[in-house]
Amino acid sequence: MNYWLLKSEPSAFSLQDLAKAPHQRTVWDGVRNYQARNMLRDEIKVHDLAFFYHSNCPTPGIVGIVRVVTAGYPDPSQCNPHSRYYDAKSSLKHPRWYSIDVVLTEQWAVPISLAILRLEPLLTDMVILRRGNRLSVTPVTPQQWNQIMSLLRAGIHKRKHLG
Repeated sequence: MNYWLLKSEPSAFSLQDLAKAPHQRTVWDGVRNYQARNMLRDEIKVHDLAFFYHSNCPTPGIVGIVRVVTAGYPDPSQCNPHSRYYDAKSSLKHPRWYSIDVVLTEQWAVPISLAILRLEPLLTDMVILRRGNRLSVTPVTPQQWNQIMSLLRAGIHKRKHLG
């Protein structure tokens, strides 16, 4: 099993939106970066786990966990001229962009904020913490995953976040 971080702006699609979706399942579509596309197409597998990360909001951070329930497949939004993710140069026969489906497994009342992630020495190499990172799909090492889960179990994120 591999671990990932999937980033979304809550104004576009939030974890609360996923919680309200039928069967708490959604397609992770609209990714328009070739590096992220390659991960969706080639690396992410069924049963992998991913942190759901809210970005571009008052408190950016990890808000829950999703499980991957489909392997990568051509993103249907790329061929829909009414979609904001439409790509006229793409087709389902020769797709440029890929999607996966995810299902909600955990939702947290208090996020593990970006500020808390930055304080953890074991997370300094995490892709989300790199200056200029804009990828919506990034790998997470098992060590990083375990460290974040330790923060969650210990409630450290709550104590530091709330002062």
